[in-house]
Amino acid sequence: MRSGCVTSRTKLSCPTVWCRLPFGDMKKSAGNANRPRVALLVESSRAYGRGIMAGVAKYVREHEAWSIFYQELSLRDETPAWFRKWKGEGVITRLENNNVVGLVQRLRVPVIYLRKVKDTAGMPTILTDNTASGEMCFEHFKERGFRHFAFCGFNGADYSDERREGFVRSVKKAGLQCHVFTDASPSGKVKSAGYEIEGLNDGAAVAHWIGQLPKPVGVMACNDVRGQQVLNTCRALGVTVPEDVAVIGVDNDDVLCSLSDPPLSSVVPDTERIGYETAALLTRMMRGEKPSAEHIFIRPKCVVTRRSTEVLAVEDRQIAAVTRFIREHACEGIDVSDVLRAVPMSRSTLDRRFITLMNCSPKDEILRVRLNRAKQLLAETDFSLPVIAEKIGLEHAEYLSRIFKKRVGITPSEFRAQSLLQNVRDKLPGRRNLLPAVK
Repeated sequence: MRSGCVTSRTKLSCPTVWCRLPFGDMKKSAGNANRPRVALLVESSRAYGRGIMAGVAKYVREHEAWSIFYQELSLRDETPAWFRKWKGEGVITRLENNNVVGLVQRLRVPVIYLRKVKDTAGMPTILTDNTASGEMCFEHFKERGFRHFAFCGFNGADYSDERREGFVRSVKKAGLQCHVFTDASPSGKVKSAGYEIEGLNDGAAVAHWIGQLPKPVGVMACNDVRGQQVLNTCRALGVTVPEDVAVIGVDNDDVLCSLSDPPLSSVVPDTERIGYETAALLTRMMRGEKPSAEHIFIRPKCVVTRRSTEVLAVEDRQIAAVTRFIREHACEGIDVSDVLRAVPMSRSTLDRRFITLMNCSPKDEILRVRLNRAKQLLAETDFSLPVIAEKIGLEHAEYLSRIFKKRVGITPSEFRAQSLLQNVRDKLPGRRNLLPAVK
């Protein structure tokens, strides 16, 4: 079951695509005389690259007429032979081989890199905000009540290290400890796909590490490849997923996540937007504009929840049942007496055990869930405040306004205005969420 994100599939289609032809000898036809020629050196073997190409195609359909030069590639492929003689106006690349930078630089045309590579000073890169991916994973586990956290990555791979930084920082900020898999990094100059190949050989080390983790624990894997390995290791060890170890990956490769057992939850990078923004920037650069920033970061969209994290990590089964009941029924106008009827115990016992495990009272948790729903309705609908109050189980809009200001720090109308502004800012590169959380 998926939640937390609405996804759509975009059929990839490019206005003009040339493949495996002698490009150095190709001349523009009359119909293509005014079309910029753009080389697209992006892998089709991964969901990430396919999402980028979908974004490029969307921009070109909406705004520009390009002649796109492209062939199927994987991340580690050598630069296509035709590119050595190619002549054009712009390049978009994610290839990792050693000669692509030199070849592109000799062309002396605008180029945008979609990976971090050396010797590209002054040339823009557009990347996923990897630290935000780590922060998003922590919030996902936190919402499920986890108190133990761990990170398993490919040590030395830049994207893995950045995601680890965001995750560990979020865990420490909450006053908790994060257990990090620290097996030796691969030796020599290894590209990201190479880290995966070598990392998948360290199954014994990963198994030992998982066996030593406190349980229940939420494990962030640096990507879906590592996430699947962690799930396979748990199954081999007889560790229950997600009850003892919950696992979340990054990249949301739907096929790989679905092939995992159980299906893997994953962070969704906004690859279509990366492709769209890349095409827009390249258009401006081909018109002579200079990029305003060298590194542009696009925040991931959300988490797609699958069975690998569908759990409430509370060791006290009665309190777990209480928390589940509150989250399912808070907006139906319940109070603590309804909770006690659903999970019988004394009020004092409930308060004591709930506060110990959840750091708030049952009454506060009911209010927190209601206010989070109110925030969603303010941001995503034009419902009036009385309608929103009714939908979250409150009788009076005045009370909602008063408690919202106290807990969130601003009035509902101010929050709605900021949400509209945030939506505009989300269309700009490298922006972080500016909206306040429920206190």
